[in-house]
Amino acid sequence: MTTTEAINIVDPAIYEQGIPHETFRWMRHNAPVYRHEYADGDFWAVTRYNDIIQVTRDWETFSSAKKMVNLWDLSDEAMEARRSIIESDPPIHARLRKLAMPPFTLRKVADYEAATRKIAGTLLDAAVNDSNVDLVTAISSPLPIQVIVNILGVPSEDTAYMVELSDHLVEGTTGEPLVPDAYGNKTPLELLPFNSPAAFALFEYGRKLGDERRANPHDDVVSTLVHSQVDGEHLTETEFANFFQVLVFAGNETTRTAISNGLHAFMDNPEQLQKFYDNPDLLENAVEEIIRYATPVLHFRRTATKDTEIAGNPIAAGDKVVMWYASSNFDEEFFENPLKFDVSRPTRPKHLAFGAQGPHHCIGASLARLEIKILLEEMRKRRIFMERTGNIVRTRSNFVNGVLSLPARVKQGG
Repeated sequence: MTTTEAINIVDPAIYEQGIPHETFRWMRHNAPVYRHEYADGDFWAVTRYNDIIQVTRDWETFSSAKKMVNLWDLSDEAMEARRSIIESDPPIHARLRKLAMPPFTLRKVADYEAATRKIAGTLLDAAVNDSNVDLVTAISSPLPIQVIVNILGVPSEDTAYMVELSDHLVEGTTGEPLVPDAYGNKTPLELLPFNSPAAFALFEYGRKLGDERRANPHDDVVSTLVHSQVDGEHLTETEFANFFQVLVFAGNETTRTAISNGLHAFMDNPEQLQKFYDNPDLLENAVEEIIRYATPVLHFRRTATKDTEIAGNPIAAGDKVVMWYASSNFDEEFFENPLKFDVSRPTRPKHLAFGAQGPHHCIGASLARLEIKILLEEMRKRRIFMERTGNIVRTRSNFVNGVLSLPARVKQGG
């Protein structure tokens, strides 16, 4: 039986075994707003669905900007250097969202369908021809990064470099970072996202590409970002560099994580893949279930701007409040039999993997859904089935529910 003395949901090593569902279940029922010890300052762990919605939507009381979204605190200089749309509140957040939103509207995302379908089909056909593949390297990693670099305008020959940098950003959340001067970095690590030199490399790459697109616009997202304006204002160079880093990381890592966990769930529950193949009308349900079940981002932090309360628990101004999506997406008050992977699960209530509806709802949610939807459609078209040939290897991170390796055999027409 779990006790408050035994609760530890911040050790990255725990997540190598997957989300600690039993601990989160105990917290939801016994300590839903829990004062968690942490070396860099204790925080309130919020674990229930409704409470997380309260925190998410009340940005005036629970700020993303005040102390950013990391578990740990940053210096004022570091916050200034690292701030992106994720670490902003309205009205600044609204300005940034208006500048960045045009490439990610539902109408615009539909334009990416043909390229995404071609990429997914090519990857699946190659995997079928190999008797033993790692699904991460064969499908879930190359699909989102190839899509995002294609729409950003990154040359295809630089795709592997973008994957490499994104992978190193995840390592920056595990306690095993790169050497400080990797990629020629001379910036103090605390000024870089994830404390990683890979962020410096992404900034430099993004700045160079942005300069090229300012002088010579293309039909791509980078050109849109550097030329878009709201009330006569463009993104500053720092804002653009941070946007580029966020788009490469979020557009790659989170969707890759969703796909990897989804494919793993299908191998553990082959009857669910067959259910979807037999009932194509379940496509939307299956997409949402994969995202819920995967919960790619485990948590985000807010900071209380004034004395308040959550579920009767007094929260003081300045307190850290951390929303654990890894718990809320499995809240049995809202999701029946939440640990079951079920492609026929209703799409309401909505999972919180992209955040609750409001200012901070994920800007790339439509693109992630498109990629997973098309992958499922192409799998169904080919009647793809997968069998485990080895154990899953998970990322040692308390921030992303990542998968490093997923050995399998891919069969067609089963």
